[in-house]
Amino acid sequence: MNKQIKSALISVFYKDGLAPIVKKLHDLGVKIFSTGGTQQLIESLGLPCVPVESLTSYPSILGGRVKTLHPSVFGGILGRRDNPVDVEEMARYQIPEIDLVIVDLYPFEETVASTTDDKAIIEKIDVGGPSMIRGAAKNHKDVVVIASRSDYGWLENMLNEQRGETTLEQRRMLAAKAFEVCAHYDVAIAKYFVPTGGNYFLESVPSPKSLRYGENPHQSAQFYGKLEDIFEQVNGKELSYNNLVDVNAAVELIQEFSGEGRAVFAIIKHTNVCGVAVRASLKEAWDSALAGDPESAFGGVLACNRPVDRATAEAINEIFFEVLIAPAFDADALAILRSKKNRILLLQKSPVKPAQQYRSLLNGVLQQQTDEGNYSDWKEVGGRTATAAEKDDLIFANIVCKHLKSNAIALIKNLQLVGKGCGQTSRVDSVRQAIGKAGQFNFDLHGAVLASDAFFPFNDSVQMAHAAGVTAFIQPGGSIRDKDSIDYCVENQLVMVITGMRHFKH
Repeated sequence: MNKQIKSALISVFYKDGLAPIVKKLHDLGVKIFSTGGTQQLIESLGLPCVPVESLTSYPSILGGRVKTLHPSVFGGILGRRDNPVDVEEMARYQIPEIDLVIVDLYPFEETVASTTDDKAIIEKIDVGGPSMIRGAAKNHKDVVVIASRSDYGWLENMLNEQRGETTLEQRRMLAAKAFEVCAHYDVAIAKYFVPTGGNYFLESVPSPKSLRYGENPHQSAQFYGKLEDIFEQVNGKELSYNNLVDVNAAVELIQEFSGEGRAVFAIIKHTNVCGVAVRASLKEAWDSALAGDPESAFGGVLACNRPVDRATAEAINEIFFEVLIAPAFDADALAILRSKKNRILLLQKSPVKPAQQYRSLLNGVLQQQTDEGNYSDWKEVGGRTATAAEKDDLIFANIVCKHLKSNAIALIKNLQLVGKGCGQTSRVDSVRQAIGKAGQFNFDLHGAVLASDAFFPFNDSVQMAHAAGVTAFIQPGGSIRDKDSIDYCVENQLVMVITGMRHFKH
């Protein structure tokens, strides 16, 4: 529903950029309420302004600590225009409707950065400002809220182009920004009060979960989140820091196969896939995944896309592993797997699909969009077209490669990981590692396919893999020397698929 701005409450610390907005509001016939220095600015422009004191019947008191904290102000912000009781009460107590709130916050972070005077810092903790911002954002159905001078440009454009009439979508967008401003402000204040100075993290969880230790025993660690929303733990000790990191990697991989009708089993070690296979039954998928690298599977994290049955449980029970994640467990399978009291069994109740990823580093946090998808193009540029079986293997290989640390190479044959190279500083070293792993466990690479998480800078990797028996390749392309690898595939009747989608993982 569109709303016309007829009245505004303006009370800001930073006044630069405010003058053209105030002038435009006046031109549109908007009644302006204000206080303190903002009121003085408006009056210096020769524009009419109603002092907030005329609403509250109280002057600014307690050294400016109390100016706007009054029902006549907050009633005008929070009053629901479509609620007859609210409307009647506002009329009875002569509370004016306030359609626009422009409020910024005292510069708390700037003060902390400029002084060690605790008294001065405390005085820059805003009380009325956040309250008005939250009130206006809560009542965004009727009220426009501007909580940062960074939105002055948007407001000025809206006043010029829409003449003060806003849509519900616009008001809701501004409300979301307002709540973000308040959340950031509260975190900054909390950080100041933490004795360790800055080691504070705010999350929508009452308190973080303390872990036994971090990545190593001498490191303390906590988890901020609600694991119970995702998993039901049906056996085992508490998850450790390293368990959680590997569980996340396992869940990210197995969810790639949410639409797969066949059974998929994966084994994760130090966030890398060391075994994965697609088969008709879960037991067959487990056997093939384990065969890919039975050494690395020791102490790993396991994940599958089907309920665990008795036959699979009996096979899994023969090795030591830390965690098993499954959508369900048959009763007899669960009885077998619970034979080890510390073995962690997680029943996954819901998918995990965060749109964003975060990583703390230096003095800040990196944020990026989650790497979703397998390939954006399917361009066959080699010496021949992939067979149906090769295409299945190539699609599977590209997904598996996506979940290996860069530089990453995945060798797949018959929907089974038979060799992988990961975390190497050169792509050709990853190819050597992958071929070596395959040879270690006696896999015949003739007819295998290879996936690379990034382009081949030279054709040496393709030549080496071909010499080992690989007949099809999939890679994103993008090298200025793509032609070298493509020409080699053309000359040797090998498949080469260019996807246009890189999958670096650092």
